Amino acid sequence: MTAELGGARVVVTGGGRGIGAALAVRLAAEGARVVVSDLDGAAASEVAARIGGLAVAGDAASEEGVRTLVATARAHLGEIDLFCANAGIAVAGGPEAPEEQWARVWEVNVMAHVRAARELLPRWLERGSGHFLATVSAAGLLTSLGSAPYSVTKHASLAFAEWLSVTYRHRGIRVQAICPQGVRTDMLADAGPMGAALLEPGALEPEQVAEVTVEGLRDGRFLILPHPEVAEFYARRATRTERWLAGMNALQRELDATSSQ
Repeated sequence: MTAELGGARVVVTGGGRGIGAALAVRLAAEGARVVVSDLDGAAASEVAARIGGLAVAGDAASEEGVRTLVATARAHLGEIDLFCANAGIAVAGGPEAPEEQWARVWEVNVMAHVRAARELLPRWLERGSGHFLATVSAAGLLTSLGSAPYSVTKHASLAFAEWLSVTYRHRGIRVQAICPQGVRTDMLADAGPMGAALLEPGALEPEQVAEVTVEGLRDGRFLILPHPEVAEFYARRATRTERWLAGMNALQRELDATSSQ
């Protein structure tokens, strides 16, 4: 199943900057009508003004925030054809990361998708069409050294997207997942030395990710991989698991040694 973007009615969460802003601009260039959502209302308004869209400020992770966003978008657009669940956050650390950080990352990276689907699906299923695009990250296919909360929640967001696809595709619901590695956004800038060492060398601009995403929307593939090599890494993880884990651990040890110098 492929997407018709001209005239599509679209919502982009986390649309005030980074991948979300680039995606909003690129979809608008295709002729889509776009609602830009962001916790930073000023950033959302700036992007919406550039593309002739509507800005909705608020928390796209909370139950009330998602409900308000979907209702506002429907009132403005008439219906939502494509929902881009793009908002995401990351924190460093493992089990020792504070409980509230684990909870917030789970809310934004996973429950925001669940809550959006809860609001969208009844009407989509009634009319027999709808399109859910999840910004997942290669961390959902592989892992993210240095951030257990990000790795765990991105695996969960991929699992939810897969579940939506296998459950509803025969009823007209299209689901896709964007899984980039490094992208030059605020998240990469805040990733610290470990994140920079891992992701900066092959990092893409948000506009490049948006371009690959539009291509993916057109051809309908479930996994949209701005870094094509991720497909090979994913295959190795599945078929040569022990070797893959050992290799990742070797990289972790290199990073540990570098950070201790």
